[in-house]
Amino acid sequence: MANRVFQSVIFQMKESLAHTVGVVDMGGVVVACSDIARVGETRPAAAEGLSAALEGFVLDGVTYHPFVPGQRSEYAAFVEGADVEAGQLAAMLAVSLQNILLYHDEKHDKANFIKNVVLENILPGDIYAKARELHFATDVERVVLLIRVTSGTDISAYDIVSGLFPDKQKDFVFNVNENDTVLAKEIWRGIDENDIQKLATSIVDTLNGEHYIRAVVGIGTPIGNIRDLAASFKEAQIALEVGKVFDAEQSIVSYNHLGIARLIYQLPTTLCEMFLKEVFNQGSIDSLDDETLFTIQRFFENNLNVSETSRGLFVHRNTLVYRLEKIKKLTGLDLREFDDAIVFKVALMVKKYLNASPAKY
Repeated sequence: MANRVFQSVIFQMKESLAHTVGVVDMGGVVVACSDIARVGETRPAAAEGLSAALEGFVLDGVTYHPFVPGQRSEYAAFVEGADVEAGQLAAMLAVSLQNILLYHDEKHDKANFIKNVVLENILPGDIYAKARELHFATDVERVVLLIRVTSGTDISAYDIVSGLFPDKQKDFVFNVNENDTVLAKEIWRGIDENDIQKLATSIVDTLNGEHYIRAVVGIGTPIGNIRDLAASFKEAQIALEVGKVFDAEQSIVSYNHLGIARLIYQLPTTLCEMFLKEVFNQGSIDSLDDETLFTIQRFFENNLNVSETSRGLFVHRNTLVYRLEKIKKLTGLDLREFDDAIVFKVALMVKKYLNASPAKY
């Protein structure tokens, strides 16, 4: 990774330099050079010189300068030439590339640090110590979004999402597996939840509209301390699982808007089974066909209004009443009564939850 960074910087400098410049490692291998043909070239004499010298030196008409003078360096800059100008240029190049390397390493260390915090691969007691070491702000507002690819092309969702959030000091993107990408994003305090929803929508729209990748996004609760990132991530996972069971059409699911579905998800399956046995006659809920379930759904959507539902279904009012009476005989619940309707609504959700067997987090 560092070699690519060196090559990129040197390539940008190439047109402004009269000398051939590059970088060698401790083994004397040219890892970057303004003359691309020389990359990979081995210089044994340079390796010996680097192991013996702690300062700059000239060898075979080439000036070498360790990245960190006065101590063993992993890399050294070189400039073709043995004059004073070559020595100065080698020293400047070494200082510049060393600072770029430190910045690059720190940036990637921060990304790995965030990944370890989110996935709970670091002890809670070590979080603050590591954050101080990396000069990482621990008390800013952040939110975790989990982007799950459901279908699409071979294009990496990780690369696309990374490109949408270029500030690598505040926004961190990493893969959990081949389908799941995590975005830990810094936000301002008191941000409206609608703004987070819009952010998630823009991700889904970009993936789908520009790259034909279908994805869903789970949103965790915004947090104000780095130690809570793992909790926000788990909430995003739960949001996706609950959404998959109870509202599969939604592409954006927020943990804070799951309603009663979140409560059902957190119940043990044994309690759910007991509830169904208590409320219904044996197997009565399983005897409802798709047409009956569709009728019930429309009835609920129309706030238990018989007239509105019959108009929406294009059936006579008496036909709908007959269907509701049939449901009452099967289940013992009169859906025209508010209390019975609530029980039945919850029971349908519980049944759907048991049938789906979602992952638990």
